[in-house]
Amino acid sequence: MVRTLILIDCQLGFEDPVWGARNNSQFEINAQILLNHWRDVDSPVVHVRHASQEAGSPLAQDAPGFAFMEWAEPLFGEREVVKNVNSGFIGTELEAMLRASGNGDLVLAGLTTNHCVSTTARMAGNLGFKVDLVGDACAAFDRTGSDGEVFDADLVHRTALASLHEEFCTVVTTMDAISQR
Repeated sequence: MVRTLILIDCQLGFEDPVWGARNNSQFEINAQILLNHWRDVDSPVVHVRHASQEAGSPLAQDAPGFAFMEWAEPLFGEREVVKNVNSGFIGTELEAMLRASGNGDLVLAGLTTNHCVSTTARMAGNLGFKVDLVGDACAAFDRTGSDGEVFDADLVHRTALASLHEEFCTVVTTMDAISQR
């Protein structure tokens, strides 16, 4: 079974302090383990990158934060998709690319669990793809509710994963994703 690894928004802009506290200090390590494994077994990798349209965003296309984290730089033959909204499927060639390859099994990881990872996983599931979401290779940031209550990044992360699991995808660990090859 060939599965496509989709790394979402592994960009320098998420290292900007504007985002606040982040959970999962193991995110980069686990995401690199996944990426290195996919490369070692010569399976398809797609890098999704966010080009924010918001003025002053660390993820704006002309900002230094638009760049990939060093470990996440695409290698020759790996595809890149640039998006302007949360979903990797809206306004991009991602769905067509995946359908053309005949590969309906996806493994997702990246930033942030509750935004772009969640939205991409939801759409992938709705489009009929089989999705494994690697929970320990994703991360989230603290969020403030409309009433001013601050929600801890780990709570945001775990709640997002719980909302997705067995509805849009199957949440797995890095080791599970590798062993399912």
